[in-house]
Amino acid sequence: MRILVANANTTEAITEVCAASARAACSEGTEVVPATPRFGPAVISTRAENAVAAHALLELLAEHAGSVDAVVLAVSHDTALDAARQVMPCPVVGMTEAACLAAHMLGARFGLVTLGATEMYRELIARHGLSARLAGLAGVDVTPPQVLADPDVATEKVRVAIAGLVEAGADSIVLGGAAMAGMEPRLRDLSPVPLLDGIACAVRLAEALVGLRPAKPRTGTMAAPRGRAVSGVSPALAALLLG
Repeated sequence: MRILVANANTTEAITEVCAASARAACSEGTEVVPATPRFGPAVISTRAENAVAAHALLELLAEHAGSVDAVVLAVSHDTALDAARQVMPCPVVGMTEAACLAAHMLGARFGLVTLGATEMYRELIARHGLSARLAGLAGVDVTPPQVLADPDVATEKVRVAIAGLVEAGADSIVLGGAAMAGMEPRLRDLSPVPLLDGIACAVRLAEALVGLRPAKPRTGTMAAPRGRAVSGVSPALAALLLG
């Protein structure tokens, strides 16, 4: 089985962190294929950047269409998730959606801790239909580059945020950020509730979906595009849209 771990920003170090987390979580025999887009924001933190990253991500996925068994979106905003599911011939799993769904199996309510602002995550959780189970969100004053440069300082700030979410009633905590991939082992003994790494959850769910061998929809909003002419995009993406 080959799983594409697709970053949606251009920071190669984040791709490497996510790939390492994916390899630690995947089953024996699963090959992790990391990929970084050719253009886009260094780190997504605004709506505009997320829109640019969606285009870059779809072009990246199109290059691998037909050569991988599943896709994991290594971006905590689950950027372009619905569009990716429509155009790709294989299952596509978003890391934050996967972690939140796993959290539902571990308790009544979950929390999410991320780097920086939280409002886009509140909206994302609502789009996934999961707001009723959300105990709270916490944003720590750390940037992804700072996490990569000084993980010990970042870990302590995340630990404090976790404690606040547990006090608010969270039965489990989603670590909401691609740069936080692989942080769960360092925090496990410091947290009184389960912590969910989005990449690990997404890889395991992707493996399960491949094993179920779901058919590609032939009708409805997730059916593959046919005959859609688009100019200015990569040849691979244009071919997917034409069908």
